[in-house]
Amino acid sequence: MRYARQAVLPQIGDAGQARLSAAHVLVVGAGALGIPVLHYLTGAGVGRITLVDPDRVETSNLHRQPIYGRHVGEPKAQAAALEMAVLNPDTTVVPVVARLDPANAPDLAAQADLVLDCADSFAATYALSDACLAAGRPLIAASVLRIEGFAGGFCGGAPSVRAVFPDLPLQAGSCATAGVMGPMAGLIGALQAQMAMAVLLGLDPSPLGQVICFDGLRPASFRFDDAPEPKTGHRFIAASQIRPDDLAIDLRGPDEALLPFVPQALRQPDTLRPAQGQRVVFACRSGLRAWAAADRLRQHWPGDIALIALGDPA
Repeated sequence: MRYARQAVLPQIGDAGQARLSAAHVLVVGAGALGIPVLHYLTGAGVGRITLVDPDRVETSNLHRQPIYGRHVGEPKAQAAALEMAVLNPDTTVVPVVARLDPANAPDLAAQADLVLDCADSFAATYALSDACLAAGRPLIAASVLRIEGFAGGFCGGAPSVRAVFPDLPLQAGSCATAGVMGPMAGLIGALQAQMAMAVLLGLDPSPLGQVICFDGLRPASFRFDDAPEPKTGHRFIAASQIRPDDLAIDLRGPDEALLPFVPQALRQPDTLRPAQGQRVVFACRSGLRAWAAADRLRQHWPGDIALIALGDPA
């Protein structure tokens, strides 16, 4: 009887329920977007969910991450897996307490039938989009801040995130600095879950190739089925993928990190003189400053450039 209210739908039925039960979904991020995604996909009977998140529960999370009230201080991925096991023992949630980065994204994406980007991180979104495009996996990505947000369906036969958003904004806030309204995060996360269900069930029209936005309670949407893939664009790498001969630039100030991310990294140099054939690697916390620095260097240097988003200090 657990699935009776959804299996009665002609779009689902016994065959659709079997498809959900056989599906393996990768969810990156167990925060404000990830929680409604986990609730609805687990409740719907998706067979296996791999959940990737490096963070621990903080009290400041609870207004938008209400399942964690008894888990403050614990790893989010593990706490969420415990809660989902109570919700539906038919679903196996495998917690991975680690940061998603360009080193582990390809394998994680390739092993799943569908990927959901709930990390709300520029670097994670582009790393997942690149991995999903290469592996042919559909990606449902979303972002939320203040009282607005969006969710979109990319890759898996549709254009990638880079085709719709080839450049990062000049500046951006975070939930800590700009704030976020909890119900808006829940709304966008639930939208991601609905789009994911549509992909897993093969519903028509497909959410792949569509972006749905909310500005407060004002919705809007557009399709981008024919958006061309950009021929160029900055690529993220993981810190573990740095090479000894890279010209590494750490853009963080001493107030963010006392030491550079690798011993040979330069700290905010006035000028750059990369050698012929040398790769330049810009690193910062979110990837935003690294992207802007790469844009400036690209204007007069045609060599190889890579970016690293280091995240917050552990």
